[in-house]
Amino acid sequence: DGLRGRVYEISLADLQNDDDQTYRKIRLRCDDIQGKNCLTNFHGMDFTSDKIRSLVKKWQSLIECSVDVKTTDGYLLRMFCIGFTKKRPNQHKKTAYAQTAQGRALRKTMCDIMTKEAS
Repeated sequence: DGLRGRVYEISLADLQNDDDQTYRKIRLRCDDIQGKNCLTNFHGMDFTSDKIRSLVKKWQSLIECSVDVKTTDGYLLRMFCIGFTKKRPNQHKKTAYAQTAQGRALRKTMCDIMTKEAS
């Protein structure tokens, strides 16, 4: 009974026997216990800190977005998205920063796509 409600964190690579997914951490919450088995439910997903740090680079803009979405089966999800600007193929300038209005438009597009895909 002490295991019920406990949250376990495991790598997706361990769950699927796929070494390409080692940077994804899945959190599972124990909902019920049947004998020696714990019945778990999805509680969250995250990236490892080294993967996030490898994505962030200098001389580019980082655009983050979060949205609360109610899925078709009644679950409420809080989804986060992260995006980066990149240099154009023929760009000579060192930096690839986004203007404030561009970041706002990208953030709105990201939120719309997440809402559409999740619901």
